[in-house]
Amino acid sequence: MTSSSTGIPEGAEDIPPGVALPLESNLAYMNGISFTKGCYIGQELTARTHHMGVIRKRLLPVQLSAPLLSGRIPEGSDILTESGKSAGKYRAGGDELGIALLRLANINELLHINLPGDTTVNLTATVPKWWPKPANK
Repeated sequence: MTSSSTGIPEGAEDIPPGVALPLESNLAYMNGISFTKGCYIGQELTARTHHMGVIRKRLLPVQLSAPLLSGRIPEGSDILTESGKSAGKYRAGGDELGIALLRLANINELLHINLPGDTTVNLTATVPKWWPKPANK
């Protein structure tokens, strides 16, 4: 079960093994990554990305425009901008809440998912309150 309202990923639906990157999954924000110790698979890429400070996608909570009447949104469904540009992938959720991997550049745009049967579900992304605040430069 996902903690969709808070944007905290839980389990393989939210963080698919072999697909999800630790920084995109917000693991550094949750102290799930150490940049001072250990050796782990992907450590070099993760550390380099962290220190460069360029993370273009992150898991975010999403609010659906209405509860789904006909079941769930399939995992990995494409999330599109109003112009039809890819904005990310839906990971998991239920009712009106979900969690999605989204390009940060698109989170303030109108987003939607096209479902079978010519059904469109609109969604709104939010930045979780527990995320660290950006430093003023």
